[in-house]
Amino acid sequence: MILSTTPSIENKPAKEYLGIVTGETIIGANIFKDFFAGIRDIVGGRSGSYEKVLREAKEIALKEMEERAQRLGADAVIGIDLDYETVGANGGMLMVTASGTAVKL
Repeated sequence: MILSTTPSIENKPAKEYLGIVTGETIIGANIFKDFFAGIRDIVGGRSGSYEKVLREAKEIALKEMEERAQRLGADAVIGIDLDYETVGANGGMLMVTASGTAVKL
């Protein structure tokens, strides 16, 4: 399946719009605290461990969105938007959402 942030796929016009699809994941603060407790790879203000968790959360959200698009019979998801938000008491959790439009090419 093609996943794209662009509104269309070059040389492959959308023949049918199947609707908006989303994927979400929420990571609790305890995961981050555990990572921060053992961080040894902070260089120049960056944390490889923290970035790895964020990448994994993004991949989970994208995979969930793709699975929903497949159930609709889509060939692609276009116009994908990724959003990162803190939620819960005192912003103790991180939510990653992916949304886009499922299409048949």
